[in-house]
Amino acid sequence: MQTFKSGFISILGRPNVGKSTLFNRIIGEKIAIVTERPQTTRNRILGIKNVEGGQLIFLDTPGIHEGRSELNRRMVQTAIASSWDADILLFMIEASSPLVEEDRRMVNSLKGSRGLPFLVINKIDLVRKERLLPLMDQYQKLHPFEKIIPVSAATGEGMDILLEEVLKSLPESPPYYPEEIFTDQTERSIVSEMIREKVIRQTYQEVPHSSAVTIESFKEHPEKNLVVIQGTIHVEKDSQKKILIGKGGQRLKKIGEGARKEIEAFLGKRVFLELWVKIERDWTRDPRALDELGYSPLRR
Repeated sequence: MQTFKSGFISILGRPNVGKSTLFNRIIGEKIAIVTERPQTTRNRILGIKNVEGGQLIFLDTPGIHEGRSELNRRMVQTAIASSWDADILLFMIEASSPLVEEDRRMVNSLKGSRGLPFLVINKIDLVRKERLLPLMDQYQKLHPFEKIIPVSAATGEGMDILLEEVLKSLPESPPYYPEEIFTDQTERSIVSEMIREKVIRQTYQEVPHSSAVTIESFKEHPEKNLVVIQGTIHVEKDSQKKILIGKGGQRLKKIGEGARKEIEAFLGKRVFLELWVKIERDWTRDPRALDELGYSPLRR
């Protein structure tokens, strides 16, 4: 009788090393938003990959960094908490721009975790292959990694090897989730993140880091194949609100149009999307506001 394996795999690393791109590539769905801006992921996101003989449960996490605001502190706390009970820890670095000392601090911050440590070297499509062996040797001296796996989350190179090695190392266990489920995220939470992604892509300066999105209403009308969604974009200052709305409301309109198209593709239904902008002063530093906006830290 074939054994079945199942377990949790936490994806960890500095901001912008490609964690969410890897996560989406593995799951085969765009669950985590992806931008070129650092610190895009703010919460732990769970995705499920069912393979022959196993169920792999991946956790996408915020980048580990030295943040000054309460929001940044909670993001790092969430990343570290996501590693505590994981069976495997995927430490991600960039082949194109490794930062050994920063990665050393990251690894040290997770020494209390019980999971098997794998090193995943991402963005190998951007470097010559002869650069990989010295890099592997350098990081193996940094920490005794169980496996070192070069990949490109952008192209898919190395994904089969990564999944094969992860499955080998998981414990024997029945599946944790039904086969038809691919995430624990609600439609509302995925939609709010899709809107936030468009905010990040359409704005600049401090606005991306100072914006949050909440869904006020999500009403389905099956007879019309329509979903009516009302959302609020929260910012900290009057100047940020002006930037977000844009001249004659044009920037907010672009954000709404881009988000609506992506939400329609995700839901498979027509969408009517209304967006408002609200000032929530200094919400990134206010524990009460952070809780209300959905950024409560993970606790053991």
